[in-house]
Amino acid sequence: MIDEAVQSLLGGFVTSVRSVAAVEAVWLHGSLALGDYQLGRSDLDVIAVVSSPAPAAVADVHRELISKDPLADKLHCSYMLTSQLAELSAPHPTFAQGRYFERPVTPVTRRELVIGNRTLHGPAPAELLPAVSDDELFAFIRRDLRDFWLPAAQKREPWYHDIWVDLGLLTTARAHVTLATGDLITKRAAFDVLPRLGAPADVVEDIRRRRYGPDEVKTGPWWRHTRAGLARRFVRTAIPALLS
Repeated sequence: MIDEAVQSLLGGFVTSVRSVAAVEAVWLHGSLALGDYQLGRSDLDVIAVVSSPAPAAVADVHRELISKDPLADKLHCSYMLTSQLAELSAPHPTFAQGRYFERPVTPVTRRELVIGNRTLHGPAPAELLPAVSDDELFAFIRRDLRDFWLPAAQKREPWYHDIWVDLGLLTTARAHVTLATGDLITKRAAFDVLPRLGAPADVVEDIRRRRYGPDEVKTGPWWRHTRAGLARRFVRTAIPALLS
């Protein structure tokens, strides 16, 4: 069940964006769709389907919402043209992390949309979005691991940041399950997988406390340095094993 504050924000977003763009449908994906949303910690991941190119005014909608509600800073939305729904590599205008840019809607996101089936406006995802095959899903995950995460694990600086540690380990665990079974699992479920992959227990617990613990966790410099090395070493080892 979605928190009342989130429902209010999403309702206001749908109303506002429909006033400036030709919106056919609005869908949720990510933690909101899969039941793993954490208020104030998780992103609000949204897809808007538009029948004509989204105008620059949609960025103004996001910025106005952020000025009124800090929670809106985590509301990220890609605007997909109906004519490009079948094109996996097509870039779509996206507002996320306070920026307006273009990026594709990945096969993982497309599969999440259909599985989660959370519609805020218009037809459901399965009615408009062409199905993603397992081969397309697996190929994307393998490319993401090989071309993004494995090179990233060769660098030092990013791994001093919480987000890289979190996503590096959780993405690896989720990829393991999807490549083995075809299923998509939540970040929370990934914690049960990480020990089987040999993830360092202290780092796994650190991620769990920060994502799901009741209190904010502050990371000291010694642990941040130690954690960075452990996380990088795990990713450098686990990904080649998955790809083999």
